[in-house]
Amino acid sequence: MTSEAQRWRVDELADRCTLSVDTIRFYQKRGLLPPPDRVGRVGWYGPSHAERLARIRELQAQGLNLEVIRRLLDGELDPADMALVAAVAADGDSNQAERFMTLAEVAEQAGVPLALVEAVEREGLLVPRRHAGETRYTEADVAIVGSALRLLETGLPMPELLAVARRHHEMTREIAEMAVAMFDEHVRRPLLAAEISADARAERLVDAFRVLLPSVTELVSHHFRRVLLEVAQEHIEAVGAPEERAAVDAEGGRAMEGLLS
Repeated sequence: MTSEAQRWRVDELADRCTLSVDTIRFYQKRGLLPPPDRVGRVGWYGPSHAERLARIRELQAQGLNLEVIRRLLDGELDPADMALVAAVAADGDSNQAERFMTLAEVAEQAGVPLALVEAVEREGLLVPRRHAGETRYTEADVAIVGSALRLLETGLPMPELLAVARRHHEMTREIAEMAVAMFDEHVRRPLLAAEISADARAERLVDAFRVLLPSVTELVSHHFRRVLLEVAQEHIEAVGAPEERAAVDAEGGRAMEGLLS
């Protein structure tokens, strides 16, 4: 038990760590903070609790969610995984500073009603980032909302467009899970078993991830563009009028693909 000079009630710990009492109790409920020492009905906290809270805030600032933080603090993850998780949270580019926004700010920036942006998010077309333990969006999401609005302006019905977005999200997530599983089996696990230092293991894991993310993204994006153009051309050739088919042939696949870049 800590000495009386180094022990605090929950409200005193909260003041000391500039947190709310509710936040401290929430962390305890989630298993991130050990329970206090009990003397009668009073719970006493000590320096180890304050240090743990400071560490939680530090990891949250790196974009890690609470479950990952709990596993790291409890030693359930290899130290090398911490660097990998931080790289994933940073979207693979820790040198790129981004402005993070709420969903309401995305709607305001895009100039569309918040209800529309919320609908797009529900269907999986908008996938939030985790930053400092909170759900946030970036300028790229503003651009996506703008693209969705332009689709609506062409006359596409919103319910059907959202249905396509929902299906796309489901299929994309399935493919992403397969890619991550391959990374885990063929890169992460062999590195964890390798007889190298924890620092070297962490560096190699992060380097591999930073190759994986842009490479897979480019492969998927390129393939989708090509398939979309192929299907569109097949459709026009099957049902289009002669002048429509002639226009598609004149435009050429390369020019059409450039419009999608």
